[in-house]
Amino acid sequence: MLQAQREATQEYVNTPNNKLIIFSAPSGSGKTTVVRHLLNTMPELAFSISVTTRSKRPNEVDGHDYYFYSENEFLKAIKNEEFLEYEEVYKGLFYGTLKSEVDRLWAEGKTVIFDVDVVGGLNIKKFYGEQALAVFLRPPSVEILMDRLRKRETEVEHQLQERIEKAKSELNFEQQFDKVIVNDVLKDTFVIAENTVASFLKSED
Repeated sequence: MLQAQREATQEYVNTPNNKLIIFSAPSGSGKTTVVRHLLNTMPELAFSISVTTRSKRPNEVDGHDYYFYSENEFLKAIKNEEFLEYEEVYKGLFYGTLKSEVDRLWAEGKTVIFDVDVVGGLNIKKFYGEQALAVFLRPPSVEILMDRLRKRETEVEHQLQERIEKAKSELNFEQQFDKVIVNDVLKDTFVIAENTVASFLKSED
């Protein structure tokens, strides 16, 4: 399946100057906060909106935070090979990145920035190689991460336990990323993230 997805996306990997920034982390690590900060401070970046089958949370907007699909819509998009990458994160809960999103943002002359889960981030990195910078945002400790997840109160108890177990597992993937940033003091994390992205954008292909 991965090879088939790779082959299907080769036509999109065609301009070396096009770059991508991938921020991945376990749920509760703060990657969305960091990505939003970068979008607010670096106008050359544009956000790749992911597709999800999860329920929309309060204050989320379809087409801005996510494209909210039904499970049937998502499965149809898989069949039509519309995704660059996708994953069934939990049973019946899918996330994916549309090929059309990357093309649209590159056509606007933007560097694409992703806020995706760990497996999705690694898959995008595999597709684009040196065109992509993969950043793993790590919490200061497992205990702090667990506390953040519990305080979010966005899932019922069994969903929370699934997220906690998945988050613990995802912490084992950090060495596969280009850069690891520990999100302890948020203002320091912002500075490190800005410098990391700026350095990558200035580098020669």
